[in-house]
Amino acid sequence: MKRLLPLFALLLLSVTFVSAQTDTPAGENQVEEQKAYPVMEFESTTVDYGVIEQDSDPYRYFKFTNTGDAPLVITNAKGSCGCTVPTWPKEAIAPGETGEIKVRYATNRLNKFTKSITLTTNEANPTRKLTIKGEVLPKPTEEAIPSSGSGF
Repeated sequence: MKRLLPLFALLLLSVTFVSAQTDTPAGENQVEEQKAYPVMEFESTTVDYGVIEQDSDPYRYFKFTNTGDAPLVITNAKGSCGCTVPTWPKEAIAPGETGEIKVRYATNRLNKFTKSITLTTNEANPTRKLTIKGEVLPKPTEEAIPSSGSGF
């Protein structure tokens, strides 16, 4: 028992010494290495087509700025169905630069719609969702015009 006490004290002293060697001394500035990320800031994440006529202009745009500290790369953009087709910049967007996501909706489909576009980027949170919505009404029908030779 008398031999265990000095052995235990020596072990405790050794652990304290090793631990003190790996700690940063007080007063030294510890600089944490932070990774720079791009940040996509949109003017709006929802585009409302409003009430439009069937087969009208199918294109709308989502404008954004890279407000982060690294180049922004969009690796994929996918519509929630085949009627929503996004087009995105394939080149990197530098910090401070702007870009746009072009979306084509199939305006030959009637009724109200709400569709989403999912973006995959190199941001810290790599998935973004954009939304388009609106209502497509049928084209007005042309009324029959009487011919001039009807005799009336």
